[in-house]
Amino acid sequence: MAHRMIWNQTAYFGPGSIAEIPRELVARGFTKALVVTDQVLVDTGVTARVTTLLDEAGFAYEVFSDVAPNPPIECVQAGVAAFATAGADVLIAVGGGSPQDTCKAVGIVTANPEFADVRSLEGVAATRNRSVPIIAVPTTAGTASETTINYVITDVERQRKFVCVDPNDIPLLAVVDPEMMATAPRALKVATGLDALTHAIEGYITAGAWELSDLFHLKAIQVIAAALPGAADGDDEAMERMAMAQYIAGMGYSNVGLGLVHAMAHPLGAFFDAPHGVANGILLAPVMAFNASSSAEKYRDIAAAFGVDTTGMGIEDARQAAVVAVAALTESLGNPTTITEIGASEADIPALAQAAYDDVCAGGNPRTATVEQIADLYRSLL
Repeated sequence: MAHRMIWNQTAYFGPGSIAEIPRELVARGFTKALVVTDQVLVDTGVTARVTTLLDEAGFAYEVFSDVAPNPPIECVQAGVAAFATAGADVLIAVGGGSPQDTCKAVGIVTANPEFADVRSLEGVAATRNRSVPIIAVPTTAGTASETTINYVITDVERQRKFVCVDPNDIPLLAVVDPEMMATAPRALKVATGLDALTHAIEGYITAGAWELSDLFHLKAIQVIAAALPGAADGDDEAMERMAMAQYIAGMGYSNVGLGLVHAMAHPLGAFFDAPHGVANGILLAPVMAFNASSSAEKYRDIAAAFGVDTTGMGIEDARQAAVVAVAALTESLGNPTTITEIGASEADIPALAQAAYDDVCAGGNPRTATVEQIADLYRSLL
């Protein structure tokens, strides 16, 4: 069986690595950038860390800051128009998952205008042209959008989120600078860190996993389990490790898929505008428990990555230890543990369950789940 792995052409890591951006822009022959970001990052001065470098280098740019959380179709279309108006030839994504995903969609639609409705990009899109070149600068340690072939857009009219999978969207260059992540609020660090952990665990047990992706995911689990609490509380060294670990997880899951946690989290974001990482944190341990019997020895590896001594432990105990370790970390970080806390009620469960069942990520789950089983999982979290 052939396994395909796709990553960035080039990536920079470490404190201060954003200083490489102007040199890369000039070396690659670009002349003007559209910086895709959100207003919070503009107001807090985070975006300015990049635009100041562009100013100092005399590199032309304009800023599109109308990105919303869980970015809707309309946001993408506005970004496409802004890129055309700017006369730019390169995109710079500065932000967490929402600006990164918006930027990818803008780049893809610009290069493939027949997909201007955006909805038609859902699933494995049949685009023919590579995206407008993107330099991706993440400001959170979570989504790893800077190195994945995936992005998620919200269809507000139909009250759903949809996943787009397209090798043509991967950023040309990723700049993973932990200093760009350090000033994020604690709650955001927790949510995005739990998103990264979910990527690593789901990627490790997904149906498409194989030996090379396993190396990435197991290392990411180990680092995140140790570093996330410190990173959330402002430890710079832990933040640097989280920045690396979430990227490593992205290198894996982008190429092998995810599972039921993401399938169930997407409707929670679409229905209640719940932050994606918060939803993943609520779901991760319960869905792991649901999947335990289908994951062979891999739960033993997950438990060991959390520091559990599994020597001589039976497989059932090892699986339980992995679930308990994840649940304990989630609780210790203060993430919500019920879907009631983000606005869901019993009346919402049928629609949530059907949406999760239909989500593209559900196909990668190691255990097939029926609509009724998904509904029961949601119900157990009220």
